[in-house]
Amino acid sequence: MSRQFPLAGLLRLRRLEQDQAAAHLGAVNAQLRAVTARKDAALAESERLSSEAADAASLRAIAAARSASSSLLADLEALAALADADAERAQHDLAAARARTLGLEKLEARHAAEAAAAELAAEQNVLDELSGARRGAAR
Repeated sequence: MSRQFPLAGLLRLRRLEQDQAAAHLGAVNAQLRAVTARKDAALAESERLSSEAADAASLRAIAAARSASSSLLADLEALAALADADAERAQHDLAAARARTLGLEKLEARHAAEAAAAELAAEQNVLDELSGARRGAAR
């Protein structure tokens, strides 16, 4: 019977942290895509605004619409920059979590290989003893 990996609990914790970091990265990327889509839609809408004014009131309305559109686009650009920075941070966090997990996984693999080798050696010793006992009994 092989011995359990002594750091199994820590490895489970590291894998959970890695899964959480991956989920966070997915959520941040979804937010970034949503902001980009909103920005593209607002840009397309601002390009559809009429630029022909029939009188002073319509000229003021066009100016107000362009100003609001420009302000909205600036806000969405800032939001996209923040989302992009969040995505970079989340990517970095995922890479760090993966690195912490990878070290423990290598230790686990080494432990499993050593345990298997020890188990095979013990089994070989039993076979050798049985073989030796049969030779002794046959004499």
